[in-house]
Amino acid sequence: MRTPNRRTTAALALALTAGLGSAALTALPASAAAESVKVQYRTSAVGATADQVEPWLKVVNNGTAAVPLSQVKLRYYFKADAATTQYRFACSWAVRGCAHITGTFGTLANPTATADRYLEISFTGGAGTLAPGADTGDMQLRFHRADWQALNQSDDYSFDASRTAYGDFAKVTAKLGAATVWGTAPGGNTPDPTPTGPTPSPTDPGPAGAALFDDFNYASHTDPAITAHGWSVRSNAGGPGVPGATWAPENVTFGLESGNSVMNLETSTAGSGQSTKHTEILTRATKFKNGTYAARVKFSDAPTHGPDGDHLVQTFFTINDLKAPMADDYAEYDFEYLPNGGWGEPANILYATSWETYRPDPWEAVNQHSEARTSYAGWHDLVLTIDDNTLTYYVDGQVFGTHDARYLPERPMSINFNQWLIDLNGQPGSTPRAYDQKVDYVLHVKDRVLTPAQVAARVGAYRTAGTTFQDTVPNG
Repeated sequence: MRTPNRRTTAALALALTAGLGSAALTALPASAAAESVKVQYRTSAVGATADQVEPWLKVVNNGTAAVPLSQVKLRYYFKADAATTQYRFACSWAVRGCAHITGTFGTLANPTATADRYLEISFTGGAGTLAPGADTGDMQLRFHRADWQALNQSDDYSFDASRTAYGDFAKVTAKLGAATVWGTAPGGNTPDPTPTGPTPSPTDPGPAGAALFDDFNYASHTDPAITAHGWSVRSNAGGPGVPGATWAPENVTFGLESGNSVMNLETSTAGSGQSTKHTEILTRATKFKNGTYAARVKFSDAPTHGPDGDHLVQTFFTINDLKAPMADDYAEYDFEYLPNGGWGEPANILYATSWETYRPDPWEAVNQHSEARTSYAGWHDLVLTIDDNTLTYYVDGQVFGTHDARYLPERPMSINFNQWLIDLNGQPGSTPRAYDQKVDYVLHVKDRVLTPAQVAARVGAYRTAGTTFQDTVPNG
């Protein structure tokens, strides 16, 4: 976690997960109703072969009632280069925000000469609604082979090299709820509501592996079990945040909420560096690298007392040390919620950021981030998975962002939670105020990629067994 100008570089656009599933499909014609949409398409990659497919889409409300985009799903159909070829989806830019668009891949039950796979596009609630006659604006989407080899799109059902300007396009299908309302799928197939690929059971805990789990069942910040379990409650001075602030271990407290033990990090200020108290807890060991990281965190938009407006950062992240400016073995992966903006943002925003490296002076950063400009007040399930190819961030079970292989870690990291003030410009008054960030649990499973459902099942299994702490992750 670093200084406010860390956001000055232009970050890469949001890229979203691409998993393979299977689905049974058959052809249905387009239909119109009070609630209906159509799809417009163009492409900016017109070659028969290309580095990536670029289906740029718009969804148009051609009905007479408002349409929540969260009820809309689109499918683009294509022929895989080989049975074993895997693909990755990305969103380069979208009027509605890439953070609100997800992409998953599926396999057709009835392959044709021009399609055996599909890319399904769906939307989070943050994408909003479409009024009658309105459209989403540009969604500049793309996908590529996981190995980045050139691909052949000339035999893809939904590809049309002549479409260099937006127009109605029936070879991309749309569903609204359970009904197909636009387009025709490849022969012998029909769009079903959701991909039916391998979805884990709600009770499937995923693959076994060395793991850290902590339910934060402690008496206070001085509880000797905190140290015994490998945590350090920060008390040393220094950044990030307000100059002159202290890191107050006594403001890390523990209690019960809804029957679960919960850790609370309180950050407070009275408008000066000397009165500002930040909070942080971190693992002393830097032994965590690939695998799954998860935590249930409660963000807050308002102070517990006093005036609102401070430029606050509430976090869950992993990090190792920067050995030299622009050192390429640095790693940091952040969930950062800014309830009142900061770093040039005027209001609440959630970031997921993957860091390759940086130089503090003069400032230079190499990172990729995803963002969503909306309130995240309340409890949220945060999951990060790191394999040998991709970093994938999830919020509440939905893909928030997928980042490129160039940002994968070279060295192990520590696990951290902190809450701190960027500056005192958001609320310059001297009235005392304080903010809370709560944490229910943290989980890391070494070298295993778990889905959010598997994370929930794993945590549930620990709690059913009465396990409040486990650490089998080896050092080194």
